Amino acid sequence: MTPAVRRDRADADAPHGAPKERASGATRRLGARFAAVGVANTIFGFGVFALLEVTIGERVPYLIILLISHVVSVLEAYVLHRYLVFQVRGRWFRDLARFWMVYLGSLAFNLVALPALVEWAGLPVLVAQAIVVLISACGSFVLHRGFSFARREKDTVGP
Repeated sequence: MTPAVRRDRADADAPHGAPKERASGATRRLGARFAAVGVANTIFGFGVFALLEVTIGERVPYLIILLISHVVSVLEAYVLHRYLVFQVRGRWFRDLARFWMVYLGSLAFNLVALPALVEWAGLPVLVAQAIVVLISACGSFVLHRGFSFARREKDTVGP
């Protein structure tokens, strides 16, 4: 019996024992899919917030709109990451819980890092937020790949 080997979707693209060049190509493709989905998620999330703010913003506080758009956006992001980026199957609700934990971690990081960069480092808000988003995106890629959608070799989808 072979012990379970943890491999992510990128590793599944390269045969076991393949040269590092092929595995790194698979990782680049995974990173490109992650970046494309990330851009789409950002546009979608802002669009949901803007649509709710324009349509019901006079009657509903913007923090409630933020919470609603967060929930909708994270669910949309989960579906896209699951099927387009990491291409996994099974454990739908477990993966969703792990996925949301990563987003809660990103939210917590943002709540600490943004004021630190603005108040202590004196950066403009948009520049500070761009830095936080970049760091969060890199961190979320690593966490989603190794935690949210981690699979053993036999559980991966693909060739």
